[in-house]
Amino acid sequence: MATTPAVVLGAGIAGLLAAAVLARHPRIGDVTVVERDRLEPGPRPRRGLPQGQHAHVLMSSGARIIESILPGTTDRWLAAGAHRIGLPDGYVMLLPGGWLPRWTSDHFVISCSRGLLDWVVREQVLALPGVRLVDRTEATGLRGDRRRVTGVRVEDLDDDTGRTLDAGLVVDATGRGSRAPHWLRSLGVPEVAEDVVDSGLRYATRVFRAPAAAAHRFPIVNIQADPGQDRPGQTAALMPIEDGRWLVTLSGTRGGRPSADERDFVAFARGMRHPVVADLIADAEPLGPVTVTNSTANRRRRFERLPAWPDGFVVLGDAVASYNPVYGHGMSVAAHGAAALGAALAGAGPRTGLARTVQRRIAATASAAWEHATGTDVRFPGARGRPPGRAERMLWRYQTRLMRTALDRPDVARELVEVLTLSAKANRLVRPRVALATLLGPRRPAPDGPTFTAAERAMLGTD
Repeated sequence: MATTPAVVLGAGIAGLLAAAVLARHPRIGDVTVVERDRLEPGPRPRRGLPQGQHAHVLMSSGARIIESILPGTTDRWLAAGAHRIGLPDGYVMLLPGGWLPRWTSDHFVISCSRGLLDWVVREQVLALPGVRLVDRTEATGLRGDRRRVTGVRVEDLDDDTGRTLDAGLVVDATGRGSRAPHWLRSLGVPEVAEDVVDSGLRYATRVFRAPAAAAHRFPIVNIQADPGQDRPGQTAALMPIEDGRWLVTLSGTRGGRPSADERDFVAFARGMRHPVVADLIADAEPLGPVTVTNSTANRRRRFERLPAWPDGFVVLGDAVASYNPVYGHGMSVAAHGAAALGAALAGAGPRTGLARTVQRRIAATASAAWEHATGTDVRFPGARGRPPGRAERMLWRYQTRLMRTALDRPDVARELVEVLTLSAKANRLVRPRVALATLLGPRRPAPDGPTFTAAERAMLGTD
């Protein structure tokens, strides 16, 4: 059977999963992964991932897709120190309407550093036959025309030499900074429309040593912003990660951003809607400086709307749609995109019209996360993006009541968790049973304080 080589641009989660899908396809030959950064052994942060040192969770829907593509990955994460934390039983979470009750469900998150998440996946992918990594190499353009892409031009960043990699399929997974729109224009493809919603959010993160009693079993503690208040959106997230550490990320939108000053970190956390995260880290040992990033805008490129699309080229992951990372959807969307690529390739290799089909499917996987992130972000003061219309404002009121209802009605809460983990489509939240419960509203007030268990309070010495 004749095979064709493939090139994947970018060695983040999206690119690695795409490479794994392609490597297992009988009509795809060698798969070359091209990465601009130098990738050192082990779970290290890298320069080309500006959010890499901040809070990341991989939702259960994304984790399950990765496990289906790369069996054994979850066990490898856990063996390396990652935590599998139930959702919502492993969360102490303040939602806009109050504290979320905790119960056992089939959903979970993988909580660890982003470096560990990527490293385990990378080791798995590079062990597959026919996959090779070329790092310190940058893609500079596509070869081909508006009908078909036949390869990609690359440059070695250490010796400034250029060459062309021939390919029957090129996958761009280079993230937020993707040059795909420019490359396509150079082939004669029309301008790509782009949507941007930017709340101006800034992330500030610091890692602490967890108290010995809480080093290996502790919930994620999350204070969410309330978009219904006329004030900047501020959040705090404390995540258990590997090696007995807590990774704490604080965030704020325009007019209420955290600083990089270490002296301000705990004080900023204390100014949240509840000071629980500040209380937890006030006496904890810091293990490094405060790291800050402003790379948090929601950005979606509408490749699927172009009147024509060249065969042999696919864009996925953050290169299609990137989200405010505070919602924790990016990696799971990337996994869904890789699954869409695999499903479209099933039974055949690259063929006429395949790339356009894949691009439309990838766009569909991004929609739910996009609507959730932008529908919230656009409500904060100073947000930049398309002003909401009457229908959107009505939807906000419904969502606000639904979120408050979910704190009291387990059946509604379960549907909400299904949607927020991207395990189900958002239309489940407007089904008659959920809509009726939302109309009736909550029957009891939400818990009035953090929902730590007695065992967790004992870990902290507050029992």
